[in-house]
Amino acid sequence: MTTGGEPKVTSSPAHTTPTAKAKKGPRGDLFDPGCPTRRLLDRIGTKWTSMTVKVLAEAAPYEVRFAELQRRVPGVSQKMLSVTLRSLTRDGLVARRVEPTVPPRVHYRLTELGLSLEAALAAVRAWAEEHMLDIDRANELHDAQPDVT
Repeated sequence: MTTGGEPKVTSSPAHTTPTAKAKKGPRGDLFDPGCPTRRLLDRIGTKWTSMTVKVLAEAAPYEVRFAELQRRVPGVSQKMLSVTLRSLTRDGLVARRVEPTVPPRVHYRLTELGLSLEAALAAVRAWAEEHMLDIDRANELHDAQPDVT
């Protein structure tokens, strides 16, 4: 809801306050399906998350509207982008602001926590770009071998 015509902003307060300290929880067992770290990696390890975070990081500290995000993330459906943004917002990585217009204008930006994730995802993207030819060659060699299973 909005009060006094102010737009609604959705994000986790712990991630938007500059002085907030993140609590360090116990380390989990990545091989345990119930491990919180594993569940988080499942959410942030998707191509849609990586691309969405990259687009929002490039725009930081400014906001990006939903339609612009969809244009800048090739191949993403409206539903998948919506699911991705909902998950990122729930995790405190993205802040969502809704303008009370008809239709509503929805804006997104990375939180400080989201910006810290971008650094890690950028490293993974850089690794992938550096090693993609090696991976392609390994795939070709593997696929050229007779199947002995």
